[in-house]
Amino acid sequence: MKILVTGAAGFIGSKLMHDLSKRGDTVCGIDNINDYYDIRLKYARLRECGFLFENQDIPFGTKYSSNKFPTCFFIRMDVANKEELDWLFAQEHFDLVVHLAAQAGVRYSITNPYIFMQSNMNGFLNILEACRWNPVKQLVFASSSSVYGLNEKVPYSEEDKVDTPVSIYAASKRSNELMAHSYSKLYGIPTTGIRYFTVYGPWGRPDMSPMLFADAIRNGKPIKVFNNGLMIRDFTYIDDIVEGTIHIMDNPPLLEKCPNRVAFRLYNIGCGHPVKLMDFIREIETTYGREATKVFLPMQPGDVYQTYADTAKLKTEIGYCPKWSLHEGITEFINWYKSSKNPLVD
Repeated sequence: MKILVTGAAGFIGSKLMHDLSKRGDTVCGIDNINDYYDIRLKYARLRECGFLFENQDIPFGTKYSSNKFPTCFFIRMDVANKEELDWLFAQEHFDLVVHLAAQAGVRYSITNPYIFMQSNMNGFLNILEACRWNPVKQLVFASSSSVYGLNEKVPYSEEDKVDTPVSIYAASKRSNELMAHSYSKLYGIPTTGIRYFTVYGPWGRPDMSPMLFADAIRNGKPIKVFNNGLMIRDFTYIDDIVEGTIHIMDNPPLLEKCPNRVAFRLYNIGCGHPVKLMDFIREIETTYGREATKVFLPMQPGDVYQTYADTAKLKTEIGYCPKWSLHEGITEFINWYKSSKNPLVD
């Protein structure tokens, strides 16, 4: 199968590109490699997939081959550039598209809303249009647990109302779901949205709590603990996220099983065992072997008190359940963090 993975230098995208290539799929990854966070991490992820770039400023539009996987390719490209994206689809004739490219960061969306609209809305529209004019067997796209917003019912089910977002990021992800449903109805594009819950593990983003906590512990700096530590998160290990995504890719929606005969579905991928923030911090401290100094702060704008995934639908319809425990996942993360593979530890 020939697969396009957007956001291929990202946390989830790079791991997905690696695992799909390893199993023998032909994979084309694209990413604009923006500087929202340190690009050394993005290039290091690409090296894990066999892309040995001579510098960290590769040109847009050039197709690179992996030295590790003969059926894996990478092109620096921005999904917000409609002309380049249309050209790519017309040239490559993809069987399946996994759209993970997006501007990340809930708090960042509050201070930079226009950037989110350009990437998360216009970019997604470009993907939908490209799939419309270059038919694919399925479009899989990243949504987020943030769409549940102020929902107080737990665990969060795909059937819950999602009309109370608390950030532009969350609103953009919910908008993507609605856009995808309309394109599935209008043009028959089989489409699946995945509501990812808090992802952690090796190669994670430096603006997310595991990396921030590990960095603070390493450098003897205090960690910021928001809402005075009274937060609960459904932390989900990266391997569970990617394996669940592949299971969904391998099981496209069947028209006769979809509501109103629209080939559109939504799934949660979360651990299903939420953890108190203070317990998460203690696990990192224990594994690292050093206690952190903590500064307790009020809730940040755009945050929610808890996330908790109901994964019954994923298990029943796709046959997948997350496997990694928090202890196992944190151990793998800290081992990577301390290793020479981490480009951000000098």
